[in-house]
Amino acid sequence: MALRFGADVSTAETDYGTVLLDERSGSYWELNPTGTLVVSTLMAGGDEAAAAGALVAEFDVDPARADEDVAHLVAELRASGLAV
Repeated sequence: MALRFGADVSTAETDYGTVLLDERSGSYWELNPTGTLVVSTLMAGGDEAAAAGALVAEFDVDPARADEDVAHLVAELRASGLAV
């Protein structure tokens, strides 16, 4: 399922990944390069399987581990209210 951030979330690309700002609470989240790849794949319309595949291709991650990592990141972003 595609992912999008809420209206109160700002993003900034850095040399180390992506920073997310929850403007409601003032909390920052920092995504490393793997998290950035997952989020950008999902925001471009890809599903979780595509994001896991991108991790495997780019970072030579075990496919089962990639699936788990993507599911965990998506769950965290949704639970925090950053993503819908």
